[in-house]
Amino acid sequence: MKITTLGLDLAKNVFQIHGVDERGAVVLRKQLKRDQVAPFFARLEPCLIGIKACGGAHYWAIKLSTLGHCVKMMAPQFVKPYVKTNKNDLLDAEAICEAVARPNMRFVPTKSPEQQAVLSLHTARESFVRARTAQANQIRGLLIEFGLIIPQGIRHIYQRVPELIEDASNELPGRFRMLIDRLLQHLKELDRQVRELEREIEQWHRSSEVSRRLQTIPGIGPMTASALVASVGDPSNFKNARQFAAWIGLCRIRTPVAARRSCWASASAAMSIFEHC
Repeated sequence: MKITTLGLDLAKNVFQIHGVDERGAVVLRKQLKRDQVAPFFARLEPCLIGIKACGGAHYWAIKLSTLGHCVKMMAPQFVKPYVKTNKNDLLDAEAICEAVARPNMRFVPTKSPEQQAVLSLHTARESFVRARTAQANQIRGLLIEFGLIIPQGIRHIYQRVPELIEDASNELPGRFRMLIDRLLQHLKELDRQVRELEREIEQWHRSSEVSRRLQTIPGIGPMTASALVASVGDPSNFKNARQFAAWIGLCRIRTPVAARRSCWASASAAMSIFEHC
């Protein structure tokens, strides 16, 4: 029994695998618990393994690659057309096995643990920024109920809210003053978390040569540069700068021609930096 191509449906606890030989005949259908996956593939002869790009996919791609297998990840929307009838783990594994063998399939580059760590910093920062904005809006909305208007912008909240809390002429209830002060302290804590994560990202940015070179492109700062380095990985996955610009969402159909050309120029410069590092 020689397995040449294998589809692996990832899960939290129970994994489903589907293997075929060089003629496409099914030679393996098996369920594995999480602690059985690595030992099973360590005993298996090197083969092509397809997985969907989902939670934990990069970890397993690196893990199985170190065991000598060729692992390729695919976006879920590219695997879905190969699912037969109703969706389940067995059919998903079969669809993955069929999709990974297609010559025109598009694959997702594997991210290193360092790239994943930097992207995690960006993800955490975005969540704190959203929470900070929501907290600021809540404070502003609560004060409106008492006829107190604060202009948009967090700096206005920092400037005006302490004054409103201390102002006895506005006739705010004492319980409400204590609540607004508590929410203000929470806002300051969220702001502190955002700044700390930004410092960590900038520290990593200064230690990365590629990220520093990307910052030389007009319109790209430390945040964007570090996010690009962590997201792109291997630039050979893109045929040209236009494809790269479309992948990161710079170009849209209704975007003016001049703007699209500017985006392509920036993307071309970024691709050149990636290829020479």
